[in-house]
Amino acid sequence: MTEPPMTAPTAHILDNLYSRIESKRKADPETSYTAKMFARGTHKIAQKVGEEAVETVIEAIRGKRKRLVSESADLLYHLTLLWAASDVEPGDVWRELARREGVSGYAHLGRENESDDED
Repeated sequence: MTEPPMTAPTAHILDNLYSRIESKRKADPETSYTAKMFARGTHKIAQKVGEEAVETVIEAIRGKRKRLVSESADLLYHLTLLWAASDVEPGDVWRELARREGVSGYAHLGRENESDDED
């Protein structure tokens, strides 16, 4: 018996991932990779995001589609973990993307430099 075709996941999958990551925040670092990363701190999580980004770029340059997909998933997981560690919710990012929709990339870059001091 064949399985029905899987519908393409949407951005909601990142919202769900964020919720799962948050639920692991206080888990045992001995049994949960996510809890272990939280325990290591934001600096180590950010470092891991950088490593995964480099691996993603390498696979894109190599033209290895399956590896690019896999590394992209790793990157999104670690980026979502970094958001959680930094008290950034996916909705914050979605709102920023919506704000930028239809705005020239050059116009956005100018505004981004102006707002570097905000937080």
